Amino acid sequence: MRVRLASEPAPGRAVNEDQGFAVGGLVGVLDGVSVPDGVDTGCHHGAAWYVQRLSHHLVTGYRCEPDAPLGHLLAKAISAVREDHGGRCDLDNPGTVASTVCLLKNAGSYVDYLVLADSSLVLDRGDEIQVVTDDRFQNAVAQLDRLPLINQTTSGSVEEVARVRARMAEKHKLTNQPDGYWIAAANPAAAYEAVTGAAPLHGPDRVWRAALLTDGASAAVEQFKLFDWRGLLDLLTDHGPHELIRQVRVAENADYDGHARPRYKRHDDATAALCLFEEDQP
Repeated sequence: MRVRLASEPAPGRAVNEDQGFAVGGLVGVLDGVSVPDGVDTGCHHGAAWYVQRLSHHLVTGYRCEPDAPLGHLLAKAISAVREDHGGRCDLDNPGTVASTVCLLKNAGSYVDYLVLADSSLVLDRGDEIQVVTDDRFQNAVAQLDRLPLINQTTSGSVEEVARVRARMAEKHKLTNQPDGYWIAAANPAAAYEAVTGAAPLHGPDRVWRAALLTDGASAAVEQFKLFDWRGLLDLLTDHGPHELIRQVRVAENADYDGHARPRYKRHDDATAALCLFEEDQP
């Protein structure tokens, strides 16, 4: 398996709240949940700190237990980050720092995968493009779509700040709830609620290549309709993840005020990983 990976913060943001890694047969992309100013999280740490610690513990856990199920690795990593808080944070606060997770592990004759919240996995299986997403997130927050988008308020205005805070407060009511959605935060049980599965690396429906994407990168297809999923994989293969992110930035700037593509963020951190599997595998 060959891996190409890129991760970039949103323009104007000094800290990247996304994280990507590839070690051995494990690849992952994480997207920390941004918290607007004035929203209480009960935590002294930010989203960037959380994704860095979670990535570290995922890699450490994989090195210690390379054959462990991905849900087990994620649960242990969440527990380890919980300890990293050092007892200084209110981890029962529903707004505590959190992250989406998308993992893929090369297990030799097949790949295992795990998706939690709104990052995406795209598998090229020859005649079929399989997109693995956690639909519970979109279904749970669909009701929040009634709140104004960026083209309905002025950036930085009192109205926009109030809109973002109101949406965040409503979103917290749905976080890690059976009738809401699940995300990596302080409760390791969320790991066992992830979307998981496996796909073969040989045979007629084998995986030829795979892309792991945070929503800032998948926006190329889902938000801006620049191409379809196969086109996204072709772009990653031919030009690499940095080019995908560059094209997303161009699209964001071309619709700066969100008139053509209404959205909640003008720009977003973006991370993409491409995994290529050798054609001569047994």
